[in-house]
Amino acid sequence: MASTQVKTILLAMGVTAFACSLIIFPEISFEASIRGLNMWWEIVFPSLLPFFIVSEMMIGLGVVNFIGVLLEPLMRPLFRVPGAGGFVWAMAMASGFPSGAKLAARLRQNGELSRIEAERLICFTNSSNPLFIFGAVSVGFFYNSHLGLLLAAAHYGGNFLVGLTMRFYGSRSEKKATAPASFSLAAAFSAMHKARSQDRRPIGKLMGDAVLSSIHTLLMIGGFIILFSVLNKILFHVHITSLLAAGAAKLLVFLDLPAGLSMPFIAGLFEITLGSQMVSQVQDVHLMEQVVVVSFILAFSGMSVHAQVASILADTDIRFRQFLFARFLHGIYAAGFAFFLWKPVYEQSFLPQNAPPAVPVFLYEKTIWEKLLLYLQQIGPVFTIAMLIAYLFFYVAARK
Repeated sequence: MASTQVKTILLAMGVTAFACSLIIFPEISFEASIRGLNMWWEIVFPSLLPFFIVSEMMIGLGVVNFIGVLLEPLMRPLFRVPGAGGFVWAMAMASGFPSGAKLAARLRQNGELSRIEAERLICFTNSSNPLFIFGAVSVGFFYNSHLGLLLAAAHYGGNFLVGLTMRFYGSRSEKKATAPASFSLAAAFSAMHKARSQDRRPIGKLMGDAVLSSIHTLLMIGGFIILFSVLNKILFHVHITSLLAAGAAKLLVFLDLPAGLSMPFIAGLFEITLGSQMVSQVQDVHLMEQVVVVSFILAFSGMSVHAQVASILADTDIRFRQFLFARFLHGIYAAGFAFFLWKPVYEQSFLPQNAPPAVPVFLYEKTIWEKLLLYLQQIGPVFTIAMLIAYLFFYVAARK
């Protein structure tokens, strides 16, 4: 039997088993769907949509070409990608996954990246945004705002090392690169004007296309979030997660980490929000050990994000397996950073002499990230519905 036939049979069996589980556990599936939907329309949609729309317009207006020329002397020697990769890296750090994959795929479709360069770029431009690290994980799950700096340093530092590592990928098959151009504002303006002249879309058309493309991607992301929320809950309910956790426990013990973190670790491999929350709730383990595991989970990103990235890359010739390898690499780097930075970044900076005195909960002053997270949860649903209505308007107008 051919490998493609085996793959077809396994996929069909898996989907059929998942469909049967939805029928057997309707209440659990419904609750998990609501949880995923709430996460999408309260946080993910309103936080990602502005970045997606702005980035699409910047590409259409030639701003990315302008930035690319300016950053070419930096990005080419460091990561062996064009200067436009600096724009993707910055936007991905600010907005979070899967922005890096979406923008890299867009640049690849425009011919601004080679296949090898695009595969390098997606490997180190996949990161969580600061809002999630500082607001949701640090304050929301651990109730410790000081952990945000450590988690962010481990996460973004690990991504930087992934970029440096992946610069060696594809060296043999790639043509010898020319020396990067020197810094030139005139050349940057010329590249921006040329890109804008080639696009030719009026600003209204450009904005409409940006809204349509962005919301289309976010609808896809929302579907994957809900799907994997249900899948994770069902796997937990039928004890498959506990079975996988038994194997993970041996690995954690080998790494001198508590076996009690194995269940949250497996959950985090599927969905980072649930996994991070479960890690924060484990009792009788050292905080440093929790931070190391959470750092790996944040870097790996979860199978939900992997599915989103795979769907985005499906419209291009960019291969997914390099991205998957880079996520394991990022997880190892981030966990290592969290371990080695624990004492200098967290203990010596905040504990015990500089730790703020305990205050009642009602007197606790929320951090800016926590305030932003709460604000998004309040206005997120209204914003999401309003933009979906705008999406329908632009969609109908584009069809005429």
